[in-house]
Amino acid sequence: MQTEWARYIRRIFSEETAFTVSIAILILGIIVAYWTWRWVNTVLQTAGVDDIVEGTPFERTAQSFGTSTISILSQLAALFVYITAIILALNVAQLMDVQLFWAQLTGYLPRLFIAILAVILGLVAGDKAKLVVSDRLRSVKLPEAGLIPEIVKYSIFYIAALLALSQIGVATDALLVLLAAYAFGLVFLSGLAFKDLLSAGAAGIYLLFAEPYAIGDKVKIDDKRGIVQEVDMFVTHVEADGEEYIIPNQQVFRSGIVRIRD
Repeated sequence: MQTEWARYIRRIFSEETAFTVSIAILILGIIVAYWTWRWVNTVLQTAGVDDIVEGTPFERTAQSFGTSTISILSQLAALFVYITAIILALNVAQLMDVQLFWAQLTGYLPRLFIAILAVILGLVAGDKAKLVVSDRLRSVKLPEAGLIPEIVKYSIFYIAALLALSQIGVATDALLVLLAAYAFGLVFLSGLAFKDLLSAGAAGIYLLFAEPYAIGDKVKIDDKRGIVQEVDMFVTHVEADGEEYIIPNQQVFRSGIVRIRD
């Protein structure tokens, strides 16, 4: 059996006329796909997407192939439109029994499009988030801080991958198991990797509120002696004789501070 609208087309068109109409649909599909490409390209540029993705690895890779993130998304939208036109033309031309094919493909293509879009946006968002977090943590000199941008990046990649898999038919239960496993691993490994960072942050909060010393004070922390230049949540900067000591706050908290009064 054919779909209702397909049977209607077969009643009103002869085989030759249906073929002619299918050719017209293909030509119209090219035109609509072209205008879709231009419209998506314009909308993304107006929205400032080119500035958002600038400098990300995905954008640099795209540029190495002579294209860009905006161009890829625009072409993807145009391709989706034209594939839809091809399927419609084949149906009108009566070249195949399309009931099952149409039902499956028309349901699958939008989900495939969304899956590809989720992967692309996930790659761009992950790279951009890494740059933003890295910039925010630039003043933190602890080695563990360098892991945070990578965790943020790959967490976004992982979520984008789960969204893509959900669109192409992977069972929801399997996705939930993968998400739970990732969350558990992230919490467990982060607890091990960031133990010192968390200790430094807790000590830093205490030091910022208690203010046992301030910028400009002459202090001695363990064997390091100098003038306090900066205090943030994670480290204290002490300078003496042209040397700058960057001391984790948990070390300051654990060792104690000696304020030197001249």
